[in-house]
Amino acid sequence: MSRPVLSLSKGALGSGKRDVMSLVRPITRADIKGPALYAGMRDDFRRHVIALKRPRRILIGDRVSLVFENRHTLTLQIEEILRAESITRDDQIRDEITAYNQMMPTADSLSATLFIELAPDADAVAELGRLVGLDEHVALVIGEHETRARFEPGRSTADKISAVQYLRFPLTAAARQALCTAGTTLAVAIDHPAYRHQVRTDDATRASLAADYAGHT
Repeated sequence: MSRPVLSLSKGALGSGKRDVMSLVRPITRADIKGPALYAGMRDDFRRHVIALKRPRRILIGDRVSLVFENRHTLTLQIEEILRAESITRDDQIRDEITAYNQMMPTADSLSATLFIELAPDADAVAELGRLVGLDEHVALVIGEHETRARFEPGRSTADKISAVQYLRFPLTAAARQALCTAGTTLAVAIDHPAYRHQVRTDDATRASLAADYAGHT
C-alpha cells in the first residue's frame, strides 16, 4: 500500500503550541494504541469515525468522491494498517505516524483523499486514461473564496493517473473564517474537459470541517 507523502504547511509540526486546533494537530506516538490494545476498542472507534466521515464524504458526479481528513480519520487509518500488517515495533509505528501526519489538515489548509470509483466491469486503464490531468482541475468553493487543490506529486503522469489521490486545499485567513461561519455555502467543483461536475454540500459538511478548528487562537 502506498503511503501519503504530502508536505505539511510551514510550521504545522513545529509550532510548539499546546492549544492549537484539536483535530488538526499532528498525531503522536502516545495517541496510537497498537494492535493489542486497539483490538478491544476497534468496533467502537470504527463506528465513531464512520459516522464522522458521512458529512465529510462528497460525491462529485458518478465516478469521483472526496473525503476530508482530520485527526480521527487518520488515526483510524494508522491503527488499521498496524493491525492488518501486524506492526508492533515502535520505530515502524513511528514511521506510519510520520507518513500519515503529512495528510493532516493545518491552520491554513484542508486535506482530503480523492477516489476515482470504477465499475467492476470497467476498463480501468481506459477510464483512468480519460481523467489524466484531473489534478489540475479540482477546486473548493467556500462562499466567495475559491481554492484550487494541490495534489501529491508522483501519482499521475502524462498518460496515466492513480485511482487514489491525496490533495490539499490552501486556506486564506478569510476563507477559513468563512468556513467557520454558519450558513456559508460550500461546493466542490471539477472542470476537467472529460469530467465537469460541481456539487454543493449541505451545512453539515461545512460544520464538520469547521469543528476541526475548535480551540484555535
